[in-house]
Amino acid sequence: MNIGIIGVGFMGYTHFSAAAALSGHRVSAIATRSERKRAGDWSGIKGNFGPPAGEIDLSDVKTYADHRDLLADPDVDLVDICLPTHLHEEVTIEALAAGKAVLVEKPIALTVEAADRMIAAAEKHGQPLMVGHVLPFFPEFRYVSETIRSGRFGPLLAAHFRRVMTPPEWLTDADAFRGAGGWGIDLHIHDNHFICHLAGRPDGVFARGRLREDLVEHVHSQYLYPGKTAPAISCVGGGIAAKGLEFGHGFEIYLREATLVFDAGTYGGEWVVNRPLTVLTDDGAAEQPEFPAGEWYSAFSEELQTAITGAEQKKAPAVLSAELARDALKLCEAEAKSIREGGVVNW
Repeated sequence: MNIGIIGVGFMGYTHFSAAAALSGHRVSAIATRSERKRAGDWSGIKGNFGPPAGEIDLSDVKTYADHRDLLADPDVDLVDICLPTHLHEEVTIEALAAGKAVLVEKPIALTVEAADRMIAAAEKHGQPLMVGHVLPFFPEFRYVSETIRSGRFGPLLAAHFRRVMTPPEWLTDADAFRGAGGWGIDLHIHDNHFICHLAGRPDGVFARGRLREDLVEHVHSQYLYPGKTAPAISCVGGGIAAKGLEFGHGFEIYLREATLVFDAGTYGGEWVVNRPLTVLTDDGAAEQPEFPAGEWYSAFSEELQTAITGAEQKKAPAVLSAELARDALKLCEAEAKSIREGGVVNW
């Protein structure tokens, strides 16, 4: 299957690198307004993980200055949109109308209304719309979802997630903060998506935190599921940490017969795994599952392979579904409202 990437920033570079590891599939085209990037000079592209980009061999790749020319390319099977979030709706709808399967980077959009229009376009044109929420493809998080679904240690009783950072140097001005949707939609949405993936969407949410320009800067959330035996799930997320805590994430998952814990992040400029994924059981044992060593982009390779399967089958896999991505975004909006109004916000 031929992949066409629109947008060559850090995510475009990441997806390009991840696609190179796929068997039988390739990036056949890219679209970027930058003449320098179309010539293969990707120096200066870097993010908060992985190595910086450099010179890229594009001799086998079609390059387009206008993304509409890529959409008109009959050889492109799957369009991979890695543009800034405010452009997701317009370009996604154009790609679907061109008869292409679409993978669009997370978040699906900045508003639920925009997400609804994108989903309606996918239905209208009969093409799968998938959203690149990559967290379920990281080994620790994949282990959690597979373990809960298997019932190996019994049902999910409770869980707590954490995803925090210091304000990144590349996204500190007010316009960039608004363009990202605040740290709720830019960062915390990863956990909202994973929580919905694990436990389904809650009936409501109760949140406390900080708003900046009416967007979430920091949030502590309690997700409300119906019934006396429903799991108790909470999360903390945001971008107000001191500079020494560049990034941190992890979880505590309480199952009937085991507790799963994980904690890692960039502390004092160094990546530190404070607690590798550990399975703690009632017999007092503490087991640390081993995962195959991977590249910095391995989770994105798995995500792309899953999207390719969806494109081939003309059906979005559940973990990449636009509906699930919209639910995660709706939770972000509900959290902001809960902080603003001081009460529970029902679904």
